[in-house]
Amino acid sequence: MNEPVANLPETTAECHVLIRALAEENEKRCEANAALSEENERHEAMIAALAHDIEQYRQRVDWLTRRLFGRKSEKFDPARLDFFGEPYAQDESPEEQIPEPETKMPPLAPRKGHGRKPLPENLPRERREYDIPEEEKVCPDCGEMKTRIGEEVTEQLEYIPASLFVIEHVRLKYACKHCQGQVSLAEKPAQPIEKGLPGPGLLAHVVTSKYSDHLPLNRQESILARHGVEIPRSTTCDWMMGAATLLEPVVRGMQKEILKSAVIHTDDTPLPVQQKGKTHRAYLWVYLGDADHPYTLYDFTWTRGREGPEKILEHYEGYLQADAFSGYDNLYAKKPIVEVGCWAHARRHFYDARETDPVRAHDALLRIKAMYKIESDARELDAESRCALRREKTVLRLEAFETWLKENASRVLPKSPIGKAIAYAQNHWTALNRFTQDGNLEIDNNSAERAIRPLCVGRNNWLFAGSERGGHAAAILYSLVQSAKRHALDPFRYLRDLLEIIPTLSHKQIPLLFPDKWKALQAAQTANGPSPDSEPAPASQSLPA
Repeated sequence: MNEPVANLPETTAECHVLIRALAEENEKRCEANAALSEENERHEAMIAALAHDIEQYRQRVDWLTRRLFGRKSEKFDPARLDFFGEPYAQDESPEEQIPEPETKMPPLAPRKGHGRKPLPENLPRERREYDIPEEEKVCPDCGEMKTRIGEEVTEQLEYIPASLFVIEHVRLKYACKHCQGQVSLAEKPAQPIEKGLPGPGLLAHVVTSKYSDHLPLNRQESILARHGVEIPRSTTCDWMMGAATLLEPVVRGMQKEILKSAVIHTDDTPLPVQQKGKTHRAYLWVYLGDADHPYTLYDFTWTRGREGPEKILEHYEGYLQADAFSGYDNLYAKKPIVEVGCWAHARRHFYDARETDPVRAHDALLRIKAMYKIESDARELDAESRCALRREKTVLRLEAFETWLKENASRVLPKSPIGKAIAYAQNHWTALNRFTQDGNLEIDNNSAERAIRPLCVGRNNWLFAGSERGGHAAAILYSLVQSAKRHALDPFRYLRDLLEIIPTLSHKQIPLLFPDKWKALQAAQTANGPSPDSEPAPASQSLPA
């Protein structure tokens, strides 16, 4: 027989007390479990957030690694999608949906051949003849003297180091011998830097070496020292300031011409500036005029605020093609300035998403590639024909692409790389479609990015500007150097001529110094003057009175 369990309640009241105690204990356990569940949910949410942040950081590290060490080209291979088992849907391709109209395109220019190119005819040549020994000039068969029947000429390119020379400006002095007075002294021609050491050629050489060849002033100081001339860097810095001050009217004149353009391309890049032992992050902006106003202007600003472009473009009316920088928004709000988007920026976002979402990214890249193929075909057409071709072929592709963006926007995470790429395209869709409305517009802003590239190369060499004044001087000198190169002019010769003649010019003659005008004057001088193989005449002979 089982023994009774000890401590069990024997009365109904005791049972009620025990039941209430057990109920209270159970309620406390439920509360503890609920609190633990909430804590677990918080931990899970924290883990999910950390995992999301880790994924974001991983994507950033991958992007930076590709930027630093990877291939800069944005080429891609659609065949790689077969690896994922989801090749690009050809039946949805805009290439299949849109018929190709028959359009006659101009033939492509023939490719340049390979091999050594002939040396320029205008280079000076030194003839060195090599004769055979006298005993070999006698014919071994008949004993008669051999006759010279020709020669074989091979060319070898040689180098003579650049040389410095001194110009002595001798001012003749006269006086009256009988009166012992009335002294007259000849006038000295105006110089780029009054009472300064450099002549126009040396000043132009230093400017060209730094702003075209990216050679810092400290290296130029060493090069000059090898020629026996010791010039401290502080002096060459003063030369740059003096040259910029002298040439600034030419740049301001080009700026006024650029603002008459129907289309302006713009972009910016950081420019470190030394300030009180530290480096401040300033900026250089580029503004490219159109074909009728073919000048390149650089502008220096202390910050990347909207005040910089607003100051330059305050009175501009026309198309402005740039990236999606918010600093331009106030300009676009003014009706005379019309925003034009950049498909290169939009494509870059999809390219960066190709690792995380290869199917959608490659799909978008192929659609963009089709539009670039049309632009390649239309490159040689005039503006009207180019616009007609875009409306025939590109507009339909853009409509199909817009539908694709809407369908996929709800299927991806907004903060994922592909989500950001889709959002960028949708947010700037009107501006990205603008190029189809005018044949003078480009599909992207790559011309401005190419104009920024020399600044980036130079910045890697000379590292920073020495002061805020140095930043403004750099903008002026870059404007002249890059505008000259835009017209295939030798920056050295162009700057040398400008520095030689500008001290003697009136304000009305400044436009004659613009690169295109100067090139036309030099061409006319060459046509009417000596052989093109010779050195051009002094600049003052090219200008009308």
